[in-house]
Amino acid sequence: MKFPKPYTLKDIAQLIDCTYVGDADFSILGMNEIHVVEPGDIVFVDHPKYYDKALNSAATIILINKEVSCPKGKALLISDDPFRDFNKLTDHFKPFQSANSQISSTAVIGKNTVIQPNSFIGHNVVIGDNCVIHSNVSIYDDAIIGNHVTIHSGSVLGSNAFYYKNRPEGYDRLKSGGRVVLEDHVDIGAGCTIDRGVTADTTIKAGTKIDNLVQIGHDTVIGKKCLIASQVGIAGCVVIEDEVTIWGQVGITSGITIGKKAVISAKAGVSKSLEGGKSYFGIPADDFRSKYKEIASIKKIPEILEMLKEQDKK
Repeated sequence: MKFPKPYTLKDIAQLIDCTYVGDADFSILGMNEIHVVEPGDIVFVDHPKYYDKALNSAATIILINKEVSCPKGKALLISDDPFRDFNKLTDHFKPFQSANSQISSTAVIGKNTVIQPNSFIGHNVVIGDNCVIHSNVSIYDDAIIGNHVTIHSGSVLGSNAFYYKNRPEGYDRLKSGGRVVLEDHVDIGAGCTIDRGVTADTTIKAGTKIDNLVQIGHDTVIGKKCLIASQVGIAGCVVIEDEVTIWGQVGITSGITIGKKAVISAKAGVSKSLEGGKSYFGIPADDFRSKYKEIASIKKIPEILEMLKEQDKK
């Protein structure tokens, strides 16, 4: 998330009521999660295990819960609760705005685009030309929809990231200020849910086709010309490269990459990054050759046990 204008280190420290290390006029351009940070961004960290990763990331301002040695060319914001203060910044720069109409007056709708009755189009949404938005679709604030896009009934674009901190009093949600972006010629089936990015974009690239009842988590990037069948669940921060095929009821864990032209068969459980150009199945998912060897070995277990019993008798 980029701020509407540059702010100083002192400005942001005053906004969240914390101390800082660095030049008071140090320029701050935005805030982001660690996997998408750029120079000028704030990143937050609240566990010693991840200090080095945050301090050595592309971010130049680190919102941290302990004063540590500040890397050259960077600045620190010292907070007793970085998670809380990251939320404060989201609330300040991307506050929730209630709607007063089904289609916001700030939405931009392209030529020849059809929006069927009972759909909701939020603030600052942009929808391109020649799109069809079927009834009972909800498109939350700031979403960007390209040209020739079809979204079927009951789908929701832009709901909150499923991202919580476990506190003694209960789960505390990390607030979402990012967007959903669909490029040209994307089809979204009925009853799909696509979460917005925490601070960046959940993106579906040109030509991808998504079946009914698919869940796509925050900050995930799906490449061009992918096919995703019904009841697939994709966690946050996943990268799916171009022309990947994912069949029904596949589950994909967070923060991994699926390589170009991979094919994942139905009901697979993907727990690690997968190389492109191969076919996978099973739980955990592996390529067909390796998985069939594994199955063949398992089938031999009764035979091996019987042989061991015969040996014991002797």
